[in-house]
Amino acid sequence: MNGNYYNNPTFPGTSLNNGTVPNQQSVPSYEANIFPAATDEQSYIENILRLNKGKVGKFHVTIPSSNDWRDKIFTGVIEQAGRDHIIVSNPTNGEWYLILMIYLDYVTFDEPINYIKQF
Repeated sequence: MNGNYYNNPTFPGTSLNNGTVPNQQSVPSYEANIFPAATDEQSYIENILRLNKGKVGKFHVTIPSSNDWRDKIFTGVIEQAGRDHIIVSNPTNGEWYLILMIYLDYVTFDEPINYIKQF
């Protein structure tokens, strides 16, 4: 039925269906300069937001399960940015917002933003 996979699974480095074992020559190699080093910033939203920490932005979010918060704009200063969230402070009213990236549509700024172009 399932080819006895669960009784005899094939694991990486074991024989393939044609009886060969993969080696280094069969694995594609990538030159080191194609990918940035692990310590370099990469072009992900959280990294772009980190580069613009301290700037005021308008954070356009959509929360589909809420009628009151379906289309909401938070305005404030970028305090921190993580992989799944942004922390924004609003100096005009003293509020702080924890915005989940899953709800973020886009961000607008009234000034040029910082961005690493080496990608």
